[in-house]
Amino acid sequence: MNRRHLLGAAAATPWLVALPARAQGANTIRIGVLSDQSGPNRHISGLGSAHAVRLAIQESGLAASGINVEVVQADHQNRSHAGSAVVRQWIDRDGIDVVVDVPGYSVALAVQNLVREKNKVLLNSGASTSELTGKSCSPNTVHWTYDDWMLTRSTGAAMVRAGGESWFVVTADNSFGRSLERDITDSIRIAGGQVLSSVRTPSQGVTNFASFLQQARDSRAQVVALANPGVDTMNFIRQAAASGLTGGGRVKLAGLFAFITDVHALGLETAQGLVLSETFYWDLNERTRSLTERLGAMPGGNKPSMVQAGCYAAVLHYLKAVADMGTAEAKSSGRDVVARMKAIACDDDAFGRGRIRSDGRKLHPSYLFEVKSPAESRAPWDYYKLLGTTAAADSFRPLADGGCALPRG
Repeated sequence: MNRRHLLGAAAATPWLVALPARAQGANTIRIGVLSDQSGPNRHISGLGSAHAVRLAIQESGLAASGINVEVVQADHQNRSHAGSAVVRQWIDRDGIDVVVDVPGYSVALAVQNLVREKNKVLLNSGASTSELTGKSCSPNTVHWTYDDWMLTRSTGAAMVRAGGESWFVVTADNSFGRSLERDITDSIRIAGGQVLSSVRTPSQGVTNFASFLQQARDSRAQVVALANPGVDTMNFIRQAAASGLTGGGRVKLAGLFAFITDVHALGLETAQGLVLSETFYWDLNERTRSLTERLGAMPGGNKPSMVQAGCYAAVLHYLKAVADMGTAEAKSSGRDVVARMKAIACDDDAFGRGRIRSDGRKLHPSYLFEVKSPAESRAPWDYYKLLGTTAAADSFRPLADGGCALPRG
């Protein structure tokens, strides 16, 4: 990256990459990309999120209007106090106007509170918690890409409709896992299916799932849902394939928090048949393929994840609002920028047409995919076949059910 845009880390906070203190130009917008660069979400977030943000800036056309946009990025290390320290310094010292990405339940909520206090903007793409648009909603936040309600409703309801009526749930014993289990259970029940049984596993770092696999087999469930993150999901999928649980399609695995980069790491021989939901897939249609081509080589050699695509789309829409308002007004009040974003129709190559609801929830379709077998895949990263589409109006929790106190518009 150009050194003018990304400078050295502060000695007191080694995770922080910061801009130097200086007088703020009236026509300069500053964007802080706060990601997981070293932890379990680094492949779906990380350096690729900043890469996607830079493309959005380039394609916004603001440079031709004399508006300068600068980017800074940092690793929040999956710690809420670290993320808050970064954002506080960004706002107080470096004049950051908008914070982007922020995966992680506790980090996202902590940053949302700080951004609201400082009257800046949070464009969250990386966090799954639907609390960002529920009781903890903020007039300064847009939650763009996905959330746990969407993941479970798309996966659970669609699979029940396809005949997967009986379920077994493997749940990480933490707030994240319990939230996924609650939402998938509701989705299955509403669709007419049944959760036969569930099991709680240690919150992370499980290396041997043998006893849990046996319980899943004994339940005779048609679908085993994985309400756990990252490495634990991948370990279960590997061991399920090795044990024969999923052989011949007898039992379907539903990854409630699985991504295309997980499939890539597992390989199609192991991951084939896995069912999961995403709101973006690089090979979904002509627009997504065009965006992927324009993004070019992503950090790590991966195709863009839906989180990274969300960073692109959210920043592109934010900059449309800035152009509409003018930089002086946009910099003076984050609430006003978010209100303008809600008033402008959304349309981009990642998610197509959509809108931002009064609670800050960005609405667009979600997609249920099944991972292809090695024989079905025709090219690198040709991993998904589309099983079903959930319309934007049905993909996310109804506004009335979230408990957001913001005025409805």
